[in-house]
Amino acid sequence: MLGEQINVPVFSLGDKTSPVDIAKQALQHAKDNNNDYLIVDTAGRLHIDEELMEELRLIHSEIKPDEVLLVVDAMTGQDAVNVADNFNKQLELTGVVLTKLDGDSRGGAALSVKAVTGCPIKFAALGEKIDALEPFHPERMASRILGMGDMLSLIEKAQMNIDTEKAKEMERKMRNAEFTFDDFLEQMDQVKKLGPIDQIMDMIPGMGKLKQSKDLKVDEKQMGRIEAIVQSMTKNEKQNPDTINHNRRKRIAVGSGTSIAEVNRLIKQFDEMRRMMKQFSDMMGPKGPKGKAMKQLKGMAAKGGMKFPFR
Repeated sequence: MLGEQINVPVFSLGDKTSPVDIAKQALQHAKDNNNDYLIVDTAGRLHIDEELMEELRLIHSEIKPDEVLLVVDAMTGQDAVNVADNFNKQLELTGVVLTKLDGDSRGGAALSVKAVTGCPIKFAALGEKIDALEPFHPERMASRILGMGDMLSLIEKAQMNIDTEKAKEMERKMRNAEFTFDDFLEQMDQVKKLGPIDQIMDMIPGMGKLKQSKDLKVDEKQMGRIEAIVQSMTKNEKQNPDTINHNRRKRIAVGSGTSIAEVNRLIKQFDEMRRMMKQFSDMMGPKGPKGKAMKQLKGMAAKGGMKFPFR
């Protein structure tokens, strides 16, 4: 099923053929079809079983893999370290994959796998879907554990998932106070591509601790309600929120399965956001006080032979 989802061919001979024979035939199949890589996924083992370990040793001797990776559940803590130590003694691991790092434990105990086995942690999984698997960066994980965020990973996610041209167009609309509810929906869609909101907050310095505050509750369902409200608006209402009178708000509430109070609150917050964008744009523009100050500062820097790094 996973192979179909990510368009990767999967070789299988059913449950009756021994895992050793499946691995041998899979290797030959990969060679015959000029495949670049072969990943042999063995049965999961929560504890050391001599019979299963012997099976692994036989597979290893038959196909002679370049990499032997052990997948470790970060939530199991010290147990993960013991399993990794035993596996490494019998198979000589080349690396470890940490899963469930999106859980409450943050994987602190499982990081000692490196110290015990000497094997590098090569990949980390921050969720259940395939796109949640990413290369492991020890310094970034240390920052997350200490509550210092992980801006580099957040920037990389943004670079991979956010359309640069769309972002520039959105910036222009914000500056010119042309931001509409359609643009708002598009922004929400871009944010969702980065991953769950609570994980994004963990990557922002200081936000991890703030997330635990009673005053700040991360509610993914609320985003769904907001989307429902906006999608219940007509095209004209999305483009011109000022036209949404009481009767229209009542119709939108019924259509989105929400209350008139929720619709009112969203429209009010949207108006305030647009007003703030306009004020900020005016301040930072060439005619605004900030814009003039920046221009003067650039002039002073140029006279002094300094390079001014800001636009």
